[in-house]
Amino acid sequence: IHLNLSPKFRWLDIAGFKSLNEVVKNEKPDVIQANAGDTLKYAVLSKLIFGWKQPLIFRNASVVSLYINNPITKFLNQFLYSKTDFIASVSESSKLDLNSLFPSSTQKSEVISIGVEKSSVKAAHVSKKPLIVHVGGFSFEKNHSGLLRIFKKTLTEYPMAHLMLVGDGILKQEVEIEVNTLGLDNNVSFCGYVNEPMAFIKAADVLVLPSIIEGMPSVILEAFSCQTPVVAYDVGGIKEIVKNEDTGILVEKGNENSFTSGVIRILSDDELSSKLTKNAYQLVMKNYQMDVIADRFSQLYKRVTK
Repeated sequence: IHLNLSPKFRWLDIAGFKSLNEVVKNEKPDVIQANAGDTLKYAVLSKLIFGWKQPLIFRNASVVSLYINNPITKFLNQFLYSKTDFIASVSESSKLDLNSLFPSSTQKSEVISIGVEKSSVKAAHVSKKPLIVHVGGFSFEKNHSGLLRIFKKTLTEYPMAHLMLVGDGILKQEVEIEVNTLGLDNNVSFCGYVNEPMAFIKAADVLVLPSIIEGMPSVILEAFSCQTPVVAYDVGGIKEIVKNEDTGILVEKGNENSFTSGVIRILSDDELSSKLTKNAYQLVMKNYQMDVIADRFSQLYKRVTK
C-alpha cells in the first residue's frame, strides 16, 4: 500500500501520518511493526497525532550509532525509541550498539535474526569462470570502490575471473565510470535489479561482501543456503555467522590485501571451499530457517499484545 509520503518533509508530513492512520483504522491490526529507516518516525508521529493504540515494534536492522553524528539527531532518535513497545534487532552487535547508545532501550530489546528459505533455485547460466558475485544496492555502505580494488588484485592470480554486480542504486553510474577507469570493462558485469539474486549466488564460485556498515546481511545466509563460499569484512553482526576458517573467510574491515587473499584461497583450494560451505549450510539449516524466525516473531507478538 503506497502512502505517497513526502521525501523532503518527513517530520512534518501530516498527510503521510494521516495516510498511515487510515491504514491502521481500516485494517485493525493487532501489532504495528516498523521495519527500519523512516518507518519508525512515521509510526510514532502518526500514533501520537491520531491516537491509535496498537503496540509498536521496531525492527533494528543496522548499526544505529554510525548514523547519529550530532546531539540533535541523537535526541530525536532517543524520543522515537522511547515510544516503542519492543525492539527486535537482527544481530547481537546491532542490539548492543543500540543499547549502548540508548540505555533505556535495553529492557525492551532482544535479538531475532533474519531468516532464509531453503534454496530450491537453479543456478543462473553464467559461462564466465571463475565467477565472483556481489549482491547489494549501490550505496556507500556497500563499498563498491573497495571491491573493485580487491577484484583488480585478484586478477593478478586469476586474469580470467569475472565480477558480477547484482543490484541497483544511486551510486551505480559512479561505479560504472570507475570500472572503465580501472580498465575492468571486460571483467565486470552490471546485472541491475533482479527478482531472483539467489540464482546468481548459486552460480558463483565465491560471494564477496566488503561492506563497511551492515546489520545482519541476508545475502550471506542465502549464500550459505546455496552452498556458495563467502568472504566478508568483519562489520556489524557478520562475525556472528561468518566464523573465520569455519563457515567463511572473515577479514578485518578495510584490509583489502587480506580480503584479496581470502578470495584467492577459496578459488584455489577446493578442500577449503568444501569445508566452509558444508559448515555454513549446516548452520543456516539449524538456526536461520524462516519457520524458526517466524515462530520467534509470533511469540514476540503474543507477548506485546498480552
